[in-house]
Amino acid sequence: MLKNLLSKTSIVFTALVAIVLISQKAFGDNIDTGAVVHPIDSSKIATRIINRDFNNMYIQNLSPAFLGQEFFQPNKTLLVGDVNTHFVLLSSPRSRLFVDVSARVKVRLLKEYGNPVKSPSYMPGLNLYYRINSDAYHPQYISASYTHHSNGIRGPSLNPDGSINVDSGKFSTDFVQVNYTLGKRTDKPNTILNQYGTLGIEMHRSLFDDGGGASLGLPGHYGFVRVNGTYVHNLAKRYQDDIDPNRSDFRNWQRLQFDFTYIAGKTGYAATDLGKRLNASLKYYYQFPFMHNAAFVVGAGYRGQDDYNIYFQDNYFYMQLGIASGLNFLFSK
Repeated sequence: MLKNLLSKTSIVFTALVAIVLISQKAFGDNIDTGAVVHPIDSSKIATRIINRDFNNMYIQNLSPAFLGQEFFQPNKTLLVGDVNTHFVLLSSPRSRLFVDVSARVKVRLLKEYGNPVKSPSYMPGLNLYYRINSDAYHPQYISASYTHHSNGIRGPSLNPDGSINVDSGKFSTDFVQVNYTLGKRTDKPNTILNQYGTLGIEMHRSLFDDGGGASLGLPGHYGFVRVNGTYVHNLAKRYQDDIDPNRSDFRNWQRLQFDFTYIAGKTGYAATDLGKRLNASLKYYYQFPFMHNAAFVVGAGYRGQDDYNIYFQDNYFYMQLGIASGLNFLFSK
């Protein structure tokens, strides 16, 4: 009797399981799970890849910081610093626009009694980059920036005799820059070469408000229109991973950079007087594999008009030696 009871119970249980499975199948065919299948938009993906590649180029071309020494200046120094801090506010594959806020400060520790740091150059700015083609191997983009340059001093810019007050004179000016950059990338098995050429114009606000945008003493002496150019030859090298010998990646290795500025506008000097109107420099960077974001740098140049605020009337040849580093804070998702 017990055997018959167990047999009947087994039959009933099997029937119930079958009913449940059949009902789940019937209801499942009619359930809307809310899942939506979108076809892959290959053009959108391609655009975002290009935007990402250009964003990396912009970061690669942000001005690095420098710490070291400059030789043969008229005002002897013990240490020279050019701190270029960049806050990248917009760097998204969804947009071809790239936005960077920079906080640049140039300082010179003078070789004199007390070793003072006299009148640093403060240069905060807003920088915009926008790509104009879709070829990461032959990139073209434009950039625009607005920069304020001052030395934080409130004294008179001119001495009683009309000369520039370099000891305690105020220096202040605002300017905009518009640049065009053309690049080329060449890939080899163990190296990647990136070359960039940039040409642009710099115009100061005092041009548009009758000299009111600059401190007293600058109009007629300081160049308010400038033509700027840069050439970058950047070489990245393949390095084997320090942990996994089967992996490798490319890192910056060497860079050669040439910069020039032709100082136009009214300065009191002839347009052909390059000794007073031309700034030019050549720098060589070398990054050892153990360096994460720094490089040794050696360079030389000529300043027809010193870019260190109130000392703009100085002109001289110089050499520099030190280290460079990129300080980039990527405030992006």
